[in-house]
Amino acid sequence: MRVVCSAPGKTILMGEHAAVYGRPALVAAVDRRLWVEFTEVEESHVRLDLPAVGVNEAISWEAIRGYAQRARYLWEKYAAQPEPIGFDRLLGDDPAHLVKVALGEAAERVGEPESGIAVQLHSDIPIGAGFGSSAAVAVAMIRGFFELRGVEPSDVELESVCLEVERRQHGLPSGIDSTTVIRGGLIWAVRERPGDLATTAILIDAPSLDGIRIFNSGTPSQTTGAVVAAVRELRDDDPERFEDVLNRMDAATRDLRRRLESSKQEDLGGPIRTFESCLEDIGVVPLHLQHLIREVELRGGSAKISGAGALSGRGAGSLLVYHPEPQQLDNLESLGKLERLDVGLGAQGVRVEDSLG
Repeated sequence: MRVVCSAPGKTILMGEHAAVYGRPALVAAVDRRLWVEFTEVEESHVRLDLPAVGVNEAISWEAIRGYAQRARYLWEKYAAQPEPIGFDRLLGDDPAHLVKVALGEAAERVGEPESGIAVQLHSDIPIGAGFGSSAAVAVAMIRGFFELRGVEPSDVELESVCLEVERRQHGLPSGIDSTTVIRGGLIWAVRERPGDLATTAILIDAPSLDGIRIFNSGTPSQTTGAVVAAVRELRDDDPERFEDVLNRMDAATRDLRRRLESSKQEDLGGPIRTFESCLEDIGVVPLHLQHLIREVELRGGSAKISGAGALSGRGAGSLLVYHPEPQQLDNLESLGKLERLDVGLGAQGVRVEDSLG
């Protein structure tokens, strides 16, 4: 049997960091996709062909199960801490970590196939740019494996397994990334408590997003976990000030949703500028990018990082840039120094592309 499954990337329009503390986020699936191909083979092992991370490896199902079980054990110890921090130190250095965990968790739910399988993975999703590449891997792997085993999961079932896989990669993720990758489109999400995410599909006319461009500012100097931990320390040091920033973030995100859902074409610049100023207040926008964002604003546009950002350095992942007259963005010389990511927003979620018995 052969199964091909694809999943989109995602980008956070608004709500990063605030979502960790129960505030809303607005997230869009993007039309950069990742493909996983499963093929049953006569051998009993699993053959991993992952060119993006330089892996070509044969591994037994027993080793896959053991790897996933150890990852689960380490995560459970981590999550049991009163203030879980430092998950990055538990990841190890196996470039196939996420794929092995996904296979192990999926097999735990629906059983291993009687034969071995060959797994190939190819991606058009940039790594380290805030496009949810790890969520796309988890979702495509799980959905494709379920298809291989003849199981048709509901979105809720799929989200549950994918959240477990993402936990082994990021510690305590909100689940927003995998939910958006699964469902596609534009998602309004609120984390009500750990492991409990309330989501709503947002229906808008495509022209509302036409003024948005996405650029890659470069790989952040710090991991997402390190940035989130630094923001948590800021909250602990001055909770009253931090709560004020969260309130402004919340209001800006709700304002952006209102403008997107409006029956008339509205300027999106106001809430984008407000949210960016909040991100700068919590220290996740490097000075180099702040200067570039000021230039965009002087030209009548607005910009904000999309994702965790960075504490220092020149890169901070994706940069969302908006102008009510998008052609004006082509005249910004400084933006020409960044990689323009030509993506459409609101793409279709995970899908089985091919399934042949």
